[in-house]
Amino acid sequence: MDSLTQIVLGASVGEVALGKKVGNKAMLYGAIGGTIPDLDVYIGKFYDTVIALEIHRGFTHSILFSILFGLLFGWLISLWEKGATWKEWSKLMFLALFTHPLLDAHTTWGTQLFWPLDLRLAYKNIFVIDPLYTLPFMGFLLWAMFLKKDHAKRRRLNNIGLFVSSSYLVLTIILKGIVYTKFTEALDQQKLSYTQIETRPSPLNSILWTANVETDDHYLIGYYSFFDSKPIHFTAHPKNHHLLGALKDNDKIRRLIKITNGWYSIAEKDKLLYINDLRFGTLSVDPSSQNFVFSYLLTKSDHTIQITEVPKDRSNAKKLLNDLWLRIKGN
Repeated sequence: MDSLTQIVLGASVGEVALGKKVGNKAMLYGAIGGTIPDLDVYIGKFYDTVIALEIHRGFTHSILFSILFGLLFGWLISLWEKGATWKEWSKLMFLALFTHPLLDAHTTWGTQLFWPLDLRLAYKNIFVIDPLYTLPFMGFLLWAMFLKKDHAKRRRLNNIGLFVSSSYLVLTIILKGIVYTKFTEALDQQKLSYTQIETRPSPLNSILWTANVETDDHYLIGYYSFFDSKPIHFTAHPKNHHLLGALKDNDKIRRLIKITNGWYSIAEKDKLLYINDLRFGTLSVDPSSQNFVFSYLLTKSDHTIQITEVPKDRSNAKKLLNDLWLRIKGN
């Protein structure tokens, strides 16, 4: 999830752990702890693209990291703050660190919660930025923040925020189940055979959903809004895996394909090859769009393959938001 959401979640669990004893300091250190796992993004800048992708949401998003660094940060805080014991600060930091990957596991990228095991949890039931999750949660947290630490209403407000946000998360899981049925029924009705299907919410909401559907030679992409009145339309995107040729045996490319969980297509433009990661869709609500959120340029230099992430074009962000809003309202 986005940094603001993780700050709110970390502050809230910090309040649960020590708010009654140390007041807003619990929220402060919880908020700090809630942001620490995402520092792996900056660590990745020292490596090439593939290693950076492998690092992201890896060790820093694991149970092991939460335990080890929860104890370490708890001890360091206890040297400075005397309002609670080392064990109490460690408990707070563990909760802040651990709830971060638990929430991230609900997004499309997922987390390696059980690192070093090669297992990534990705439930794909919430977008990385969802105002309906974050804003009510933040509202209750801010309300509680301005009350004294021993005020009875303070703890109640924080608990309400946790309950509302968690309930919304459960609701998105239910919606995902309904949407899955809608997509599979549409595929059956249109007599489209497929090998696997993945669904996920579109940006900023849980009303409009998209599906990636794998067939033998193509991927099908479709959208469904709970306000739709017309049948779901699927657009085919060729896999073009054959364009890789001998490059498919290159170590970096094999690792990148593994990161995509096999959801990738190859595009050729101006005699250059690109690997598109289909898990995150396109920078458009048009299922025929070729402008994928994550696309990687393959170049050969001195007999080695360089993989570079294609920069995202945000110039049409306003149009995208407008198109998104129109599509949410139904087809």
